[in-house]
Amino acid sequence: MKFFDEMRIAASNLTDFASDMAEPSVRLGVTGLARAGKTIFISSALHNIIHAGRLPRFEAHATGRIASAEIAPQPDKLVPRFRYEDHIADLTDRRIWPVSTSRTSQVRLSLRYQSKETLKRTFRSDRMAIDIVDYPGEWLLDLTLMELSYRDWSSRSFEQASKPLYSPHARDWFAHCDGIATSLANPEQGDEPYLETLARSTAKHFTDYLTAAKQARGAYALLTPGRFLMPGEYQDSPALSFAPLPDALYSKDKHSLWAMMERRFEDYKASIVVPFYRDHFARLDRQIVLIDLLAALNEGPETLAELEETITEILRAFRPGSRFWLRNLVSRRIDKILFAATKADHLHHTSHDRLERILARLVERATERVQSSGGECQTMAIAAVRATREATLTVEGDELPSLVGIPLEGEILGEDAFDGETEFALFPGDLPANPDLFFRAAGQPAPWGPHPDKAAQLEDEPNEDDLFQDPLCFVRFRPPHLEKDAEGLPRSLPHIRLDRALDFLLGDILK
Repeated sequence: MKFFDEMRIAASNLTDFASDMAEPSVRLGVTGLARAGKTIFISSALHNIIHAGRLPRFEAHATGRIASAEIAPQPDKLVPRFRYEDHIADLTDRRIWPVSTSRTSQVRLSLRYQSKETLKRTFRSDRMAIDIVDYPGEWLLDLTLMELSYRDWSSRSFEQASKPLYSPHARDWFAHCDGIATSLANPEQGDEPYLETLARSTAKHFTDYLTAAKQARGAYALLTPGRFLMPGEYQDSPALSFAPLPDALYSKDKHSLWAMMERRFEDYKASIVVPFYRDHFARLDRQIVLIDLLAALNEGPETLAELEETITEILRAFRPGSRFWLRNLVSRRIDKILFAATKADHLHHTSHDRLERILARLVERATERVQSSGGECQTMAIAAVRATREATLTVEGDELPSLVGIPLEGEILGEDAFDGETEFALFPGDLPANPDLFFRAAGQPAPWGPHPDKAAQLEDEPNEDDLFQDPLCFVRFRPPHLEKDAEGLPRSLPHIRLDRALDFLLGDILK
């Protein structure tokens, strides 16, 4: 980033510090790729804290030191408010999952609490504001562009599109690029109006490729720019009329198509990506990264390797470090990051620790960077809203740990099609105890060899070649039915380890 952007970040941090003199605040980043569950996590966390939900491992809440919690007016007047009430109505009344985020929104939770420490009770306010920002997962991918040149990004885009999983979706774009050189060879077609038309046509072919690849590969791939997939207010804007070009078209001519695309790429970063980073990510104190790991495991080894690379690249843009108030006056650092595998309610609890070990292996490279900068990391399997309950199925004399819930209407499992009203029990499958099997199957070397005392454990593990042949068995369930209290209000949303997540992220601040 440029010096001017760093100064603006410093100015924003100083403004935040001045506001904190009246009411201390912490900025909690809730990050994740598309469909990782950001909106559900924010909604459930707010609902459980405000309505005295079941949070036994969130110490400040469980011991009654949080006297009150309410949604307060947010400090950023130009950012839309997070639609908390609408999302809770979806979950509790209509029993549907909230729609995916399509724009940036923000919410401030104001707490009144009693500190355990005498000095804090004497000299600090008994109030704490928690600011949370929600935004489309596709925009998160753009953070990886900040340090890339146009030529590097073009090379990376063509390399990715040439891989077997992507090349079928890139044929039209590749064919169009093959014809660009022929078009530019005609001197009558080198003027600016023609280049503008060619740039827009190339951008459309590239966007069509990104859209098709996203539909096929889900939210795991590093498909950039993110705004091409979720443009928001930039729909049909000239800011999105650029695309990668083959290196054969590289030119230093300031009036060439290459130069035009390069300028627009740099303008995109300067006017869209950097402000998004500056206004949100550079001001974070704590961070939770939500990951739909179960879906990636079901997709296979290539998807898992892809997800690991995507998460590692995204985390390069974050600013981890130890918490030091004097430095944070001008340059905030994220001193705690929680990596959370969502939808843990799709597995029996006996596999939760295994899911956490796979997650820890997935984010190993990102974790090393955070810890080397002085930050603290933790991995956890969670479900912000628990849609199932556990039971035991007896099949041919065998007792299987199973899940019971109401699958969404239209879900299909084998020969069963669900109507959205009927309860169903299923055995979701088991995860292997050794997480390295997944990554060796994905073509990546294990970070350590088998230790002698692990020999017995490894003998019981499935063969790595067959690991992905028997995928996990799960469907999407409806949110649970909630009983209402004496005042007619729905009781708090059930969850798995939401309380532990909140205690890791906020517990020390509320001591």
